[in-house]
Amino acid sequence: MVPRSAAQVQATSGAGAPAPARDVYLDYAAATPLDPRVLSAMEPYLTRCFENPSAPYARARAARDAVEGARADIAHLMGAKPDGVIFTAGATEANNLAFAAADGGVVTDAAEHESVLACAQARDAVVVSVGADSRVDPERLCAAIGPTTQLVSVELANGEVGAVQPVREIARRVAVVRQQRLAEGSRVPLWLHTDASQAAGSLSCNVTSLGADMVTLSAAKVYGPKQVGVLWAGEGVRLRPLVLGGGQEGGVRSGTENVAGAVGFAAALSIAQGCRAEECRREEALRLRLERALADEFPGMVVSGPRSPKHRLPGLLHVSFPGLEARRLVVLLERRGVSVGTGSACAASRMRESHVLHAMGLPPEVSAGSLRITMGRQTSMDDIDYAAEQIADAVRTEMQRTGITQEDMLNRAGGLAVGRRR
Repeated sequence: MVPRSAAQVQATSGAGAPAPARDVYLDYAAATPLDPRVLSAMEPYLTRCFENPSAPYARARAARDAVEGARADIAHLMGAKPDGVIFTAGATEANNLAFAAADGGVVTDAAEHESVLACAQARDAVVVSVGADSRVDPERLCAAIGPTTQLVSVELANGEVGAVQPVREIARRVAVVRQQRLAEGSRVPLWLHTDASQAAGSLSCNVTSLGADMVTLSAAKVYGPKQVGVLWAGEGVRLRPLVLGGGQEGGVRSGTENVAGAVGFAAALSIAQGCRAEECRREEALRLRLERALADEFPGMVVSGPRSPKHRLPGLLHVSFPGLEARRLVVLLERRGVSVGTGSACAASRMRESHVLHAMGLPPEVSAGSLRITMGRQTSMDDIDYAAEQIADAVRTEMQRTGITQEDMLNRAGGLAVGRRR
């Protein structure tokens, strides 16, 4: 549970309303709290060692050494060379930087993060559909590669429904196309980029294993500082700067380096990778407990994403209550001390229909009642039990208000309902 003061809880629970019994945060896919160990690693570079790393005098060398040490640590954790690691102001900038490396066509899929799709829409892009589980078919994706395609971009894991994409298989097929081009005498490059931001706490981000040419990571998703990201690029990729100025980051990303942010990212990624296996098992148990509790109560509920544990993030549960409005459920749950999301925080802040659910073919009356529930390191079994009670109570309240019955929900869900999969 993310600690908050009683005054904060009271302030968000409504004027004059009693404070909820618990304060349960279940939106870790949107933001993770800064790990105290990460803050401790950052503290010297927020206070005592404040110098500009680019300055020529001895005092600045400690700051420079800290940045380069963090770069080397992150590279080691990714199984990469340090000179391929570029620090950015988050995953969105890193994705933009990856797209800027290509002149030709782009192939991506319809369930990507908005930052990738926005880049794709500004280019000669082919956007491939995904399956009902939000996974992309590698054969179909790579069949869209044309003679002028220079970039294929597929995220490692989807942050809305938790689908893990077959990046390794896609990398194998991209390599085949690259070899065919060489055999034909074509000099058009072909690179594979993967946004691994949502996956870094649950999956290996070893660049050799992934087979990608560029990999995006975000500190904010692994209990590190916000507005700190990384783009790793392999030796064959020539990056082009989006930000011009003093020529920092090897001339790719100008601006005074965020020393504390770089140090914090390295510490956060190291901690995340160190506890990954144990934390994945724990979060999966929490997710399954919550899913079973809600499914027993609402047989018309829809659970989206892959069913196989190998193909999904362990701590993400995406559920829909057909006929209800997610926005009203979020408000009711907030009053009960439970914070959940309705999908990508970028889209949810503008109350837009989820492009991921649309790409999966989820009917509007189902997707409109969707909640994304994500667990994290602070989530306890008691939190899950409390959340299950409050979600069930909020759903029943909305069903009573709208007149929707359990049978109505089942009928609206069709064959997607959990009650009809059993």
